Amino acid sequence: MLEDLGSLSGTPWVYVIVSLSIVLDVFVPILPSGVLVVAAATTAAGTTTAADAVGSVTARTSVHGGTHHLAAMFSLILCAATASVLGDMVAYRLAWRGGDRFDRAIGRSRRLSAAQERLGAALTRGGGGIVVLARFAPAGRSVVSLGAGVAHRTVREFLPWSALAGLTWAAYSVSLGYFGGQWLGASWVSTALSVVALLAAGSAAVYLIRRPERRAAH
Repeated sequence: MLEDLGSLSGTPWVYVIVSLSIVLDVFVPILPSGVLVVAAATTAAGTTTAADAVGSVTARTSVHGGTHHLAAMFSLILCAATASVLGDMVAYRLAWRGGDRFDRAIGRSRRLSAAQERLGAALTRGGGGIVVLARFAPAGRSVVSLGAGVAHRTVREFLPWSALAGLTWAAYSVSLGYFGGQWLGASWVSTALSVVALLAAGSAAVYLIRRPERRAAH
């Protein structure tokens, strides 16, 4: 994966691949969109670090490398956040029109059914902050987007929280890849550690979402 992304690093194709993965992930929540974002950030950071090391003879080269770092990471965050909101809104609109059909589609998907069972009650009771937490939870984004459409929540209610959730998730994922690439270079070790941290955030999100249920049960 890193080799493929490395060959595309610095070209528009890496953003196209990442964007498509994130948009489709809301419908097929087994796609590794988070892994791709982390890997793309790791590759960009590691590649730029190597270039800086070769070209650090002058201060001007170093400054240019730092600027390239920030531009690449900002572009990736913006790309991932935009694709996240776009996917959310497409799912929301389709579920708004499809209604019961999408409710049955969730029931046919083992992963979505499990996520709805874990998170459904909490998401129903919770406010907009739950939308942000659900973006990190496995399949939580799908349950939130489709559920908001089936429940006919207004765009004014859903869109701002979807945007905040997408931006928060994108910034966190890109930061993991960036710091992993800075410290360990563009290697599978740095990507693996960053992905573990991303999965840990997902587990923490599920815990925080379900914590009111546990308190009520006790």
